[in-house]
Amino acid sequence: MNIKQAKTLCRTFPGAAEDTKWGADLVFSVGTKMFAVTELDDKAKAISFKVDDERFLELTDRPGIIPAPYLARAKWVRVEDLKTLSDAEAKELLTRSYELVFGKLTKKLQREIQG
Repeated sequence: MNIKQAKTLCRTFPGAAEDTKWGADLVFSVGTKMFAVTELDDKAKAISFKVDDERFLELTDRPGIIPAPYLARAKWVRVEDLKTLSDAEAKELLTRSYELVFGKLTKKLQREIQG
């Protein structure tokens, strides 16, 4: 999976919104809470996202995946090159990131997003 495909996937999630933050970062959010961050540039190779607590150490032990700067304490990882993940695994991890963040929203907001 490349960054363009990852961005396309993030746009398909219900209630997903994208925004530019910190000058050069493209942030994907649901209900104002971030679930993925990458660079605006389509040539970017890195993407950061939230993972399950129990997967954080497993993933960051792999080459090419590091604790996300500023967000590691919230169990975010930075994949420095998506080629280190299979397409299926990248899709699974990005989907799970969305689900984790969506699950923290209020029930009312979840219902509004789900329509």
